[in-house]
Amino acid sequence: MKPITIMLSALALLVLLPVAATAQQDAFGAIDTVWAEVSRINDDNWSINLSYFNDEPIVGMSIPLKLSAGLNRIVADSCVYTGGRVEHFNVRAFRADTAIQCVTLGMIASLSAKKVNLLPGKGRLATIFVSSLTDEPIEGLTVDTTTTHPSNSLEIIADSVQGEPPDTVKVTDKTKRTIIPIFLSIASK
Repeated sequence: MKPITIMLSALALLVLLPVAATAQQDAFGAIDTVWAEVSRINDDNWSINLSYFNDEPIVGMSIPLKLSAGLNRIVADSCVYTGGRVEHFNVRAFRADTAIQCVTLGMIASLSAKKVNLLPGKGRLATIFVSSLTDEPIEGLTVDTTTTHPSNSLEIIADSVQGEPPDTVKVTDKTKRTIIPIFLSIASK
């Protein structure tokens, strides 16, 4: 083989090795997925249905979102958890930051000794309502994940006890309780 071919092969291996090493792994099973369905209510108001698929019990979530409507300034003015899968959680927080056009949703199943969690399933978590700050029509709305202050990133926390009695298993490796789901944004015109 030519030296240039060997060098290029070695370079390609060095470039692709970190990608394979940091690939998402969910020690519990199927890959969890968070997705946002964006829909127009009227020219100045849009809604974002935030949904989630999980195959293991979940006790906490942090979902920061970056919102963009081009040059139009927007605000996420409210969030409704009623009728969603996390309606029974003790803490359902919503923080909108109009300066950087972001929203952070935080959900904690229980602050007490009660056994509360999000059972495996698929469905809507919450609905976020977005409006224009400048009374200009919103032509298109994009939603993506981000990191908000102080280091809130897309994170899902699994319960440390998996299964149903008598087949329960306590997860002792703390790294296996954090699930990093994939995020999908579904746009509507």
